[in-house]
This record gives sequence, C-alpha cells and structure tokens, in this order.
Amino acid sequence: MEAAGIRNAQRLTKDSIGENCGFEVHPLRGRVLAEVHARPFTPIDGLKRILHFAFMTDHDAAEKARAALAAFCLERAVPAPLPDAKQHRAMLSPAILRWEHHGEFTTYTWEFPQENSGDAKEIGAFRPPADDLAKVMRMLPQPGPLLVAVDLQILAEQQAGEKWRNLFSPSELVESEVMAGGAVVATDFYADAFGFVRLLVLNRTLTPIEMGALVQRLLEIETYRTLALLGLPMAQMLGPEIRRIETELPVLVQRFRESEGFLASRELLDRLTALAADLEASASKSLYRFGATKAYYELMTLRLAAIGESPAPNLSTFAAFLTRRVTPAIRTCASIEARQDNLSRKLSRAAQLLRTRVDIELESQNRDLLSNMNERSQLQLQLQTAVKGISIAAMTYYLAAILHLLFEGVHEEFPLLNATLATAIAVPVSFGFILWMMRRGRKAQTPDPKSFHDH
Repeated sequence: MEAAGIRNAQRLTKDSIGENCGFEVHPLRGRVLAEVHARPFTPIDGLKRILHFAFMTDHDAAEKARAALAAFCLERAVPAPLPDAKQHRAMLSPAILRWEHHGEFTTYTWEFPQENSGDAKEIGAFRPPADDLAKVMRMLPQPGPLLVAVDLQILAEQQAGEKWRNLFSPSELVESEVMAGGAVVATDFYADAFGFVRLLVLNRTLTPIEMGALVQRLLEIETYRTLALLGLPMAQMLGPEIRRIETELPVLVQRFRESEGFLASRELLDRLTALAADLEASASKSLYRFGATKAYYELMTLRLAAIGESPAPNLSTFAAFLTRRVTPAIRTCASIEARQDNLSRKLSRAAQLLRTRVDIELESQNRDLLSNMNERSQLQLQLQTAVKGISIAAMTYYLAAILHLLFEGVHEEFPLLNATLATAIAVPVSFGFILWMMRRGRKAQTPDPKSFHDH
C-alpha cells in the first residue's frame, strides 16, 4: 500500500501536474501536490518490534546520510533513495527500514517481525534486547548526534496478560486506551539500560492501516517531545544573563537621571549599547531554538489529540502526563523569550533617550564653539582695523620723512622753498594717497559678484 502511495506521489510530480492540459504550470505545483502523499501510513500487521532513531543533522550531514543509505541499499540489491528524496522505504528482509529527512533531524525506523507461537511467555515483551536488534543500525554510519531512541513492541492483548506492567516504573506508568478502545498503549518515558524509551502497544481490534497510523503517531509524539525540550537547556543557560541585564538596566537608568555632562552621558550610552549587544547576541542564538520548541510542542499536541485517548483507572494518559511534565518547560522557554523582547524594548528606549541628551549636549557645545569663534572673529577684525590704521600712519610718516629730505635738498638750491612748510602740506596729501592706494588694492582683491553670475 505504501509503495502504491509513493508511486502515486511520483506520478503527481511528473504526469499529473498539468503538463498535458495545455496550460503553463507553476514550477512548484508538482512538489505541492506530492507533499500530501509524501508520508502515507505504513500498514502494520501482526506482532512487530520497532526501533526508531532520530539523529540531529544539518544539510550536509543529511546529504551524506542519504548517500550512505543509497550505498547500503545497493549493496543489498534493493532500490536506493533518489538524490532529492526526503523519505525512503527499504525492504531488507526480514527487517524493513523507513528513512526520513526532516528540517534538522533524520530518522531511521526499523521494523522487525516476531513469530507468533501462541504463547506469550515464549514471545516475551522487549526480547531480544534492543541492543541486539540495533546492530543493524550500526551498519550505517551515524549521521549526527543521537537524540531519540525508541523501542516499540506490538503484542496482542490476550497474549500480554497482566505482568507486562512490571516492565515499567509503577510510579511513572502511563497507560491509556487509544483509537476508540482498539488498543492499549503504555510507557514510563524512562530510557532502559540500552538507552531506549520503551513503548508497548497491546492490539485489540485495530486493522493493519490503523495500527500503522497509531505507531507513526506514537513515534512522532516521542520524537517531537524530545525535540521540543531542547529549548529548555538554552532557556536555563540564558536565564542568568538576562537576569544580569535586568538588574543592571535600572541602575543605569537611575544614573542617567542623576548625571549631567557630555562625558557622563557618553559613558552611560556606551554601557547601554554593550548591554543591548549582549542581549541581541543571546536572542539571535535562541531565536531558532525557541521557535522550533513552540512548533514541536504544537505538533506533539496534535499527535496526542489524533490517537484519541481515554484514561485507564488511576493512571495518567499520555496527554495528561506530557502536559504536566513538558508544558512547564515550554512556558519557561516562552518566558525567557518574552523577557528578551521586553528587555530589548526597554534598552532601545533608554538608549534613545541617552542619544537625544547626547545630541542636545553636542548641539550646545557646537553653539558655544560657534559663539567663541564669532568673538575671535570680532577680535581679529578689530585687530586688523587697528593694524591697518597703524600701517597707514607708519607709511604716511615714512613718506613724509622721505619728502622732507627731498624738500631740504631742493631748499639748498631754491632758498625760497620752506622745507618744513612743504612737509606739513605733504603730510595730509600723503595720508590721502596711501589711504586711496590701500582701498584700491582691497577692491582689486575682492571678487566681483557679477563675474560669478556671468560665469
């Protein structure tokens, strides 16, 4: 049935996307249509033992994992995954491997048959040990750090009896009827000696396709639960840093109210900027993780609702147990994220106020500087005027002295010429001549506005 679903999905990507209808087709239409058929439920019939692994992988690690799986399949003469495949199912008799690549993790689900001899004691729950069955997984290179390891056992309820509850911790046992009473599921969410979380499914009346849907949802619940909780260590790590910023910010604001002067304001602004940088660095690291935590928690909740639980007497259901244990962690992540957003707004407002005060103080300093420059200009102008007057007087004196010598020389030849009188008459004439010459020179140096206009 699953193979038929995959073939249908392939047909959607090639033939049924509208290429033969005479219309221009959107390039992504095939992928969009195929997405709803990408992960069909795998029918599970009879007694099964299922090992489920989830490894954290980035894009490069996922590509290497796909290539390694392709080589693994070709060595055993079974179809290999396509180069761009996100899922693949390999029939590795007697086991069946289902491989899936998700955004940040890759899963391997191994399905092993168990012979039904009619005697529950001979079959036994979770036997042989999961570590023995996991040897086949070790034949593939590990694509990344292991995060999820699940050992799921499917038994008929009449074969299990009552002793199966001894497989789990009595104080942490979670048991509920699912799928309208068609099966019983149980676990304690503890990892066993080999690191696997055990899930026991006791089938009553479920069909193979219903059992396949139930198993897939149970594996997804455990996977998404674990992935959702990845945000908690980061939230706990960021808590002290956020608390430090929350404590220091009011102190800086109080200093801002009490301090004056450009240097003090600049020092406070530098410190606020450093706090904002620290906060943004932590927020950028946690942004993806907290967003993923929220998404995985919602997916887990949806899968819990899909299995249709009804409680067993005096025992917690999966939904009740996980809500009680996981929800506080999710709220812790949400609280840290909210505190980051709140702190970011407060730091932004405080920094804006400080920048405004610094700008005002800078404008005040610039105004004082311009005023001082204006005063200096006035003093320079006065000094230039005084120097100009002294220069005219000095030049008049020297010119009058030269003319006096000239008049005395002429007086020796022409006694009638009074050198002193001639010098006295020449002084105002010399003064006027020098003043005229200086004005003419200054006028020649001053550019004509008409020349700029003509140019």
